[in-house]
Amino acid sequence: MKTEGGSDTAKQHAGERAADAVEDGTVVGLGTGSTAAYAIEAIGQAVADGLDVRAIPTSFQSRQLALEYDIPLTTLDAVDGVDLAIDGADQVVDDPESAAHGALIKGGGGAHAREKLVDAAADRFLVVADPSKLTTDLDRSVPLEVLPDAHTVVTERVRALDGEPTLRDAEHKDGPVVTDNGNLLLDCEFGTIADPDALATTLASIPGVVEHGLFVGLADVTYIGTADGVDVRTY
Repeated sequence: MKTEGGSDTAKQHAGERAADAVEDGTVVGLGTGSTAAYAIEAIGQAVADGLDVRAIPTSFQSRQLALEYDIPLTTLDAVDGVDLAIDGADQVVDDPESAAHGALIKGGGGAHAREKLVDAAADRFLVVADPSKLTTDLDRSVPLEVLPDAHTVVTERVRALDGEPTLRDAEHKDGPVVTDNGNLLLDCEFGTIADPDALATTLASIPGVVEHGLFVGLADVTYIGTADGVDVRTY
């Protein structure tokens, strides 16, 4: 359930702007998705020019890109901390008057469990997006990564919350999508989410849920790429 929309130019502007924040000697988390890929490419070019960084990929995809660009890799348990993480989003609340301003839905690429782990560990979490991802209210389906043995139980719990869960099917093989962690994905429709923070707490309490795709109170800044440059939102 990858999200579509947004020009490559806008995504590139956002990714490159975030990459400019990566300084010599930092540990950086590498997100997943088409916009984050532009940031990884820009970091790779800086590494080729002498930038000294260590990177923590959040998925097989971001790891492969980092290796392609010769970015030195490490792991969370091998470092003292993460200086910043750069990641994309499927939706971003863009309403300064809302308590949910800066809240995200992630997980269209199925990597949100590892993404949240790295993004939450970072001193600064930089979101990269194009204007098609902005919204006044979150209303996309919320991905849940669930243990394989738990998907029927989690399905029942989500329905009890007036949600409609759908097991995500693979596109090029029979059967469901399996995450990098060996788990399944439920895409859960809740309609317009009035209180993302409350829903995030409820979903996290369901046994068998490894991680949900609501990222509330984590983002420090969003770089929104446009055809002409980058708009910035800070939280």
